[in-house]
Amino acid sequence: MQEEVTVRTKRAAVMNGQELSRVDAYWRAANYLSIGQIYLLDNPLLQEPLKPEHIKPRLLGHWGTTPGLNFIYVHLNRIIKARDLNVIYICGPGHGGPGMVANTYLEGTYSEIYPSIQQDLDGMRRLFKQFSFPGGIPSHAAPETPGSIHEGGELGYCLAHAYGAAFDNPHLIVACVVGDGEAETGPLAASWHCNTFLNPASDGAVLPILHLNGYKIATPTILGRMPDEELVGLFRGYGYKPFMVAGSEPTSMHQRMAAVVDEVTEDILSIQRQARNRAVGRNRFIAPFRRQASVDGVGQLVAGMAQ
Repeated sequence: MQEEVTVRTKRAAVMNGQELSRVDAYWRAANYLSIGQIYLLDNPLLQEPLKPEHIKPRLLGHWGTTPGLNFIYVHLNRIIKARDLNVIYICGPGHGGPGMVANTYLEGTYSEIYPSIQQDLDGMRRLFKQFSFPGGIPSHAAPETPGSIHEGGELGYCLAHAYGAAFDNPHLIVACVVGDGEAETGPLAASWHCNTFLNPASDGAVLPILHLNGYKIATPTILGRMPDEELVGLFRGYGYKPFMVAGSEPTSMHQRMAAVVDEVTEDILSIQRQARNRAVGRNRFIAPFRRQASVDGVGQLVAGMAQ
């Protein structure tokens, strides 16, 4: 098993210094835009000392899950650009909504759809104020969020939605982030078995990413407290091949995540090429072949490929 699973180990650097710097800068900018939405009514760039009137009286949206969601987002963006992929991001942790809004704003999509919220000081002020505020936008990845097909928050359904999006959509990769609290719900626990129905000849791919930051709303999570060997065994039993990525230092974490995403993506594309070259139809069963990975530090993630 150990030769197939990387658990808290180092991988060779796959990004040069410039790429690493840009990925990290994007991640930090997304984090700032996320936390600004949760807390700030005004003074978006902190150009003056904070005052009580700058802070929202009621805070919604969870900061704890958000850095991990942003971390995943920037690494998916990297591989999309590198391989010209068609990827959709499904965010299971619903209260990570500020991260989804932040990333779409940072990449420019949000301002294209909502011209009143431009990438300038006034636009940022509007972006921050509207989040989970009367007359503004919800605290989840709601339909108002560009690209969202899953709101999150009503926990348990993100993985089923991910597989549904991949069926009969052969050019799509669905990256689905599952919170470790959500993973304890009945619908989500059953959804891991959806990989049984995925056909690499005619369907897209699903990349489940289990975000293990250790806690749900009030207590530790089962998967977050499970030893690595047991966690790996559980998902191998589901038919996945786990990759574990763990750490707390951003530079090494970026390099590890980039290496894992590269490897998993190549596996997905290779499996699809082989299946499609054989022109296997739905009337013939193909034994599923999967990948999975995990990250710790911005939280722990288990990223998996089901194909």
